[in-house]
Amino acid sequence: TSPTNLLFTFSFIIFTVGFTFRHTHLLSALLCLEGMMLSVFLLMTAWSLNSNISSFILPLTVLTLSACEAGIGLALLIASARTHNTANLKNLNLLQC
Repeated sequence: TSPTNLLFTFSFIIFTVGFTFRHTHLLSALLCLEGMMLSVFLLMTAWSLNSNISSFILPLTVLTLSACEAGIGLALLIASARTHNTANLKNLNLLQC
């Protein structure tokens, strides 16, 4: 593997560990998820450049889904901050009405 692919894989692992162990606040969890998606996008882009595939449909689809995920996550952050006056994940119980 190339050093670039190794770097993107290592960054994905770091963001996954951050999401697993540091998810006390909703914003930090969203940032870790966004970092994971960005790492996947860059890894797919580097893979498609190295394998001489002229199709960038899959990386662009991942980037589009990542942008949608960020928008929905920020909407949930604003909604939870307005209704519960906090964005800490331990204090939120969104399954109850």
